[in-house]
Amino acid sequence: MTAHSLTAPAFLHKLSARGEAVQRVAALRSHGPVVFTNGVFDVLHRGHATYLAQARALGGSLVVALNSDASARRLGKGPDRPLNAEADRAVLIAALESVSLVTWFDEDTPLELIRELRPDILVKGGDYDMSKLAETQVVEAYGGRAQAIAFVDGYSTTALVTKIRAQ
Repeated sequence: MTAHSLTAPAFLHKLSARGEAVQRVAALRSHGPVVFTNGVFDVLHRGHATYLAQARALGGSLVVALNSDASARRLGKGPDRPLNAEADRAVLIAALESVSLVTWFDEDTPLELIRELRPDILVKGGDYDMSKLAETQVVEAYGGRAQAIAFVDGYSTTALVTKIRAQ
């Protein structure tokens, strides 16, 4: 088998440039409510997989918006983060069965992207107070809802990176 005979993995169709995401999300609505979440998802681990599966179970499809590399660096997780480039992070997230669409944003928050996509359900990790997020106010203003999902204890990218560096 040569490299030329290999076909691209089917899950790559889940990747969507921001400009195309509005139309693609509109098409996803035929499957039921659109659930939206966002994050860096730098080093994929069990906590991420569990969280994304739980988010997907809340609706008919799951849209994941990734922080671009520049946006992720501004989060203050360290000068060498993210460890994986945005294109690599996007492909790994797209490979998950629970994920329907992957796009990205360059701003500090996904607020503008949420305004563009108008998801039915906004989901964040359990460490967020949903009532204090501007994103929640936007989603609820057009009739959507926001919900926090509890973290899987013992799993975080920051803890994993610290453990690897200690070796």
